[in-house]
Amino acid sequence: MFGPLEFILAGVLVGFCVGITGVGGGSLMTPILISLFRIEPHIAIGTDLLYAAISKFCGSLVHAKKMNIVWPIVLWLAVGSIPASFATHWVLENYLSQSSSYKAVLTMVLGFMLTLTGISIVFRGHIERFFNKIRKDVPTDMTQDLEKVNLHAKDKRAYIIIMGIVLGVFVTLSSVGAGAFGIMALLLMFPQLPMIRIIGSDVVHAVLLTLVAGLGHMSSGNVDLHLLGWLLVGSIPAIVVGTLISSRLPEKIIRKILGITLFALGMNFMLNPVKAKPVEKPATAQVISIEKSAQV
Repeated sequence: MFGPLEFILAGVLVGFCVGITGVGGGSLMTPILISLFRIEPHIAIGTDLLYAAISKFCGSLVHAKKMNIVWPIVLWLAVGSIPASFATHWVLENYLSQSSSYKAVLTMVLGFMLTLTGISIVFRGHIERFFNKIRKDVPTDMTQDLEKVNLHAKDKRAYIIIMGIVLGVFVTLSSVGAGAFGIMALLLMFPQLPMIRIIGSDVVHAVLLTLVAGLGHMSSGNVDLHLLGWLLVGSIPAIVVGTLISSRLPEKIIRKILGITLFALGMNFMLNPVKAKPVEKPATAQVISIEKSAQV
């Protein structure tokens, strides 16, 4: 039986890795809760969504203060992702939650997202170099051409909304993808936008999406508030410490180890999804069945 100390240490581990590498906490926390602590998949996903919303909130404030956020991008992403999250939760609650394949579906989607996340982490350097080749020189102070960026976002709002819908579905199902895939999608659509503004916009949208998806899971009883509290106690200080000492550690090596680990975990979840235990027949039903057979 695991207690508060083990959950705090898990929060420390995840927070420290997030502080050093910037890898989203959801990619690490959910598989730890399921694989190590044997938490039910729907509880792990629901709890992790609120954990991500709270832990990312501080980062979003920093980006807002430094004016790193393109608000039209955040808006159009939310227009797609928030309704998609509500719709996905409604389908889960009304059609899948009572199904014997409920846990298997969640863990298989989680495995798929972890596998893609692991690949994106391992090859992130190559991906960034590719986009840097087609990225034009932009001024450091992006407040001067803010109107131009906003107009560019408005022109691509249909694509942004579609990307938001995709993120809304997969994040609600797995708690993974709001960070890694949001950034990659924005890089594809806005190759001329500085990376810091892409990250800032993605973080703010991730806070909104994970909060909405987490509250949806909480309404269905899929959030363990005590577990959430212990995880935050460990992770928030660790994120600060990890960020402060990140420049002194081999970030590239740690990133590759994390990427390979997530890839392996993702493949394991897809190949060996968590299955629901068979429902035992009530004792009264067995007695009735025995009496009927005796009468015959």
